[in-house]
Amino acid sequence: MNKRTLLAALVASACVMAAPYAAALIPAGYPATYAKTIEAAKKEGKLVIYSTTDTKLAGSLVKDFKALYPGIQVEYNDMNSTEMYSRFVSEMAAGGASADLLWNSSMDLQMKLVSEGYAAAYKSPEADAIPAWANYQDTAYGTTFEPAVLVYNKRLVPAGDVPATHAALLALLTTKADKYRDKVTTYDVEKSGVGYLLTTSDQAQNKQFWDLARAFGKAGVRVQSSNGTMMERISSGEQLIGYNILGSYAHARAKQDPSLGYVVMTDYSLVLSRVASISKTARNPNAARLWLDYMLSKRGQTLIANEAQLFSIRPDVTGDGTAADLARKHGAALKPIPVHPSILSHMEQSKRLAFIKSWKEATGKK
Repeated sequence: MNKRTLLAALVASACVMAAPYAAALIPAGYPATYAKTIEAAKKEGKLVIYSTTDTKLAGSLVKDFKALYPGIQVEYNDMNSTEMYSRFVSEMAAGGASADLLWNSSMDLQMKLVSEGYAAAYKSPEADAIPAWANYQDTAYGTTFEPAVLVYNKRLVPAGDVPATHAALLALLTTKADKYRDKVTTYDVEKSGVGYLLTTSDQAQNKQFWDLARAFGKAGVRVQSSNGTMMERISSGEQLIGYNILGSYAHARAKQDPSLGYVVMTDYSLVLSRVASISKTARNPNAARLWLDYMLSKRGQTLIANEAQLFSIRPDVTGDGTAADLARKHGAALKPIPVHPSILSHMEQSKRLAFIKSWKEATGKK
């Protein structure tokens, strides 16, 4: 056998061996052609993710994904939403390497990238397993179901003071302003993309929104750009009440910290979903598809609920920390923010500046 014949035989043998391996990894219900996606991803050998989700929380997902696809190196970059947006856009403008996939808790910033043409369309085999409001034209997929909640210090806030509705919170801050002065915290809407999204969405839901904003101002509200900082200060007693904190973080923290309690408001509770999109210029598009499908799969969603503790979005994943459990407990009070360009209405620069100016004036944060 000459060298050329030997080489051809070795290549053919490798393909025969690889095909059953790829086929064995195809999840149930996926098309047989998915084997080609797996093989292409293995050849790419790498996946670059830009994300606003803490590396610690995403660690179990990355580990499990690498166990499924050991030939793919995952570079996971954790940053805040505004940093991620600016970095990605700058890298795109420069024509250099950037993320293959973005996973963003700031839904409006991610939808802005989609509307600007940065996202690739990809019909995931798992698309039908998530709610219709969580998929925008197969370019942006919601992956979690995280209500915004009110967090409070269980040691220092009497049970009778814990508000169950936005009107009750307004009444508390109005009638007991002295008791809760300098003891309330919420997002810094200028620095936090998530905070801006939740606050502008609140305005659309709550007829007494500006009354509540002014009540925050009279109470000397303290603003932060991070859930973690707010909960640390509530736990210590420096603050007593935190408004619009992500329920996923509150749920996980309350399990470990007996000082913290949280409430899903009964009149309405906004629900945020971390949005995943594949870059239109991804250098590793097949690896990105595998990751997106994995995050939406029942296996990935189960880990999101139980390990990452971010509340899974799939209705067929049951148990604590799932959309199904939240729906059973809170029903129609849950108001998901849709993965849709409609949430960009407050992103136009003049509107954004006007809203922030009005918010600062109302809350006394000039």
